[in-house]
Amino acid sequence: MALRDELLKSIWHAFTALDVDKSGKVSKSQLKVLSHNLCTVMKIPHDPVALEEHFKDDDEGPVSNQGYMPYLNKFILDKVTDNFDRQDFNKMCWTLCFRKNLDQNQLFISNDDAFKIWCIFNFLSEDRYPLIIVTEEIEYFLRKLTEAMGGSWVEERFEDYRLQLNSKQQSLNAWEFTCLVGSGHFSKGMDRQTLSMGISEVYQELILDVLKQGYMMKKGHKRKNWTERWFMLKPNSISYYVGEDLAEKKGDILLDGNCSVEALQDKEGKKCLFLVRLAHKSFEISASDKKKKQEWIQAIQTCVSLLRQGRPAPHREARQKRRELRLKQQAEQEELELRMSELQMANEVKQVELESMRKALEESAANAAEEERRRLQTQTELQDRYRMDLEREKMVRQQMEEQVAQKSTEVEQYLQRVRELEDMYGQLEDALEDERRARQDEEAVRKLQGRLLEEEAAKRTELEQIHLQQQRAISETEAEKQELERERVAKEKALQATMKQLDLLEQERQGALEQYQTVAKKLEDATNNTKSWKHKVAEHEGLLRLIQPGSKGQQLITNWGPAAFSDAELSLRRKKWQEMKTQAQ
Repeated sequence: MALRDELLKSIWHAFTALDVDKSGKVSKSQLKVLSHNLCTVMKIPHDPVALEEHFKDDDEGPVSNQGYMPYLNKFILDKVTDNFDRQDFNKMCWTLCFRKNLDQNQLFISNDDAFKIWCIFNFLSEDRYPLIIVTEEIEYFLRKLTEAMGGSWVEERFEDYRLQLNSKQQSLNAWEFTCLVGSGHFSKGMDRQTLSMGISEVYQELILDVLKQGYMMKKGHKRKNWTERWFMLKPNSISYYVGEDLAEKKGDILLDGNCSVEALQDKEGKKCLFLVRLAHKSFEISASDKKKKQEWIQAIQTCVSLLRQGRPAPHREARQKRRELRLKQQAEQEELELRMSELQMANEVKQVELESMRKALEESAANAAEEERRRLQTQTELQDRYRMDLEREKMVRQQMEEQVAQKSTEVEQYLQRVRELEDMYGQLEDALEDERRARQDEEAVRKLQGRLLEEEAAKRTELEQIHLQQQRAISETEAEKQELERERVAKEKALQATMKQLDLLEQERQGALEQYQTVAKKLEDATNNTKSWKHKVAEHEGLLRLIQPGSKGQQLITNWGPAAFSDAELSLRRKKWQEMKTQAQ
């Protein structure tokens, strides 16, 4: 019966999507296509003739949901077995309904994640139509999703949403529930991938009945080697795959009430070992650490215990308990409402009786009120007289208090003036004392200033004497300066005369150099002629030798040219030049 209820929820979504006008009716051609797809996915032989015979009295126009249900129960759901892929069945129903009801662009999740949320909605929704999910189940799912994402549950945020939800309605349909999760309102701070992984983990637990999964090492039965596998624990089996993408399945460990699991000692270099013992085979498995080992042993023992007791998976049992509790609370609420209605009827009878009693009491109260009015009138007159006396006494007392207060104020003002005069007297004494000290300081400063003025006068006299000495020294220096200026002018004149003499000597040196060059040229020509004649004489006479001039001694070279002056003339000119230089200085 549970399988039929779960299948009906998905089929209801598909039928509702075909109901475009929302009138509760779908055309026969669409129902044929839907029935054929259902039979194909659930591996049931399809009989199209049965559908025609079922609706033979209504060949035209749409067919209502109530008219389709008998056919669905008799020709499809009564023949269904649990040998088909339920995920393919859900995918087919999802494909028919999601485009019409869901705007994918406004969601923070992918289409696959939206499909998983839709499946979770069908699992957690109430067994009544139209399908809704109540606030308690919404909180249950959001808590599991937050735990799967590794986040912390914020109770205040959900309480605010609960109040907002209760003000409008107390439940959500499938598409409102999908938009709530897809909008990211309860996954703030999480990225898209984390939200998708959390949805997948909750989907695997609630829909695929995956109680635990993870990598472990498994010992082979033939080769006895250890291989890492991805294990997935379900209520009645342990499946292991090559990787967590579930692309290649390597085998299943089928559990029943007779199997057991026990811890093993470390061996063969493997640690954290445990053994899953079946009736005909055993499996040795190595976990990554002691904590994982204990968790797997505990989870497998829980599955075996549930199989022995014939109980469903923990999350399915918890869902059933929550529903039973809600039904119980609903029955108690209905019983309470019935009691309240009975009490209300009894209360109405009592109200009638009380009304009659009230009228009688009102008459008695009217008489009593008249008597009371008279008594109160007399009492009021007495109170007015007493009040007037009290007011007169109060006025007298108030006048006395005002006079006392005025006197007290005058006394306080007088004391305040006395205190102010005392303060002023003290301030005056302090001012006189400050003035006396200031005069003493002024007298001391005057004496100091007189002493400084005397010292300044003595220094000024001394400075005037120094100034006179400087004036005399400047006068003497000025005379010496004029004398030196005259000497400088005389020396400049002597230097100019010397420069003129040097220019004349330079001109004489140039003329002597030209004469020397002329004489040297003549001597060179004469030498050449002599050599030519000597050569001729040597050739013709043989023994004849010409008499040549002897050596003239060392030739003098000065800065005016070679042989310009003799040593005596040069010494005389050097002596004159030294005398002119001395006179110029």
